[in-house]
Amino acid sequence: MLRIGIEKFPIFLLTALLVWRFFSIATSMALWSIIGNSPLVTKVYFPRWLLVLSSNLANLIGSSLEFLAFLPLLLFLGMKITFLALFLPLTLIIEFILIAGISLPLAALNVYYRDVSQIWDLALQAGFFLCPIVYDAKLIPEKYFFFYSLNPITRVIQITRKILYYNMLPTLSDFLIPLISGLFLLLIGYLIFCKLESRFAEE
Repeated sequence: MLRIGIEKFPIFLLTALLVWRFFSIATSMALWSIIGNSPLVTKVYFPRWLLVLSSNLANLIGSSLEFLAFLPLLLFLGMKITFLALFLPLTLIIEFILIAGISLPLAALNVYYRDVSQIWDLALQAGFFLCPIVYDAKLIPEKYFFFYSLNPITRVIQITRKILYYNMLPTLSDFLIPLISGLFLLLIGYLIFCKLESRFAEE
């Protein structure tokens, strides 16, 4: 069992599940944000990326509320809540940037290729097991760990676990690496979205 040797496994699991839930639901909903508002897209001109980001923002609020509800559960299960919890908003903002960077091209591509949603569903199923959700990242062999940790969501999960499970202060690089990755994805995603946006009304 992957949980062997992990103390208070429910907390270990839930800290990662909340991060993954935010990512998977936010990207899946944003994927339909253009198609779902097609009457608005075809009749009114405005920056269409606002539809994607507003969907992401709604999920950011929802995820923030889930984390708030999770804190009393931590106390009930015998965990300590320290000042480190103050870093959670920063972690959520970093994840929001990552989500936006992925959502923009997904939403744009879904206008032209309607099987994008099915492909993304499969990617999410694979991603669930590629991220350290039900297992500890320490199980990954050292020679592969660098490539494994290139996944920015893995980094966000690790930060969240440091804060809520291990009660450890994340390092500056813990925050900077996923933040820089997220900003890069956001730039690329925005450029792809702008490239495809011109023919949304025709589709």
